[in-house]
Amino acid sequence: MAVFYNIMLGYFFGFALGVGCALAVFYAIYSGGYRKAIEHSLLQQKPKRYLEAMVAAVRRMEKEKAAEPPAGVS
Repeated sequence: MAVFYNIMLGYFFGFALGVGCALAVFYAIYSGGYRKAIEHSLLQQKPKRYLEAMVAAVRRMEKEKAAEPPAGVS
């Protein structure tokens, strides 16, 4: 019975808490990047990387619009 108890503790601490901690770190990185993007969008003088990303996003949207068939065409 003690072996089963040790296996369950190892599983809980290794997998459940390990994955939870990893997800918390990923969320912290994501939210930090999102916050920084909002700050850059509000600046009067936009950073070079922000302007390059905006140009790429506009091109991607134009490419997607061109690839869509016109409305009503099957």
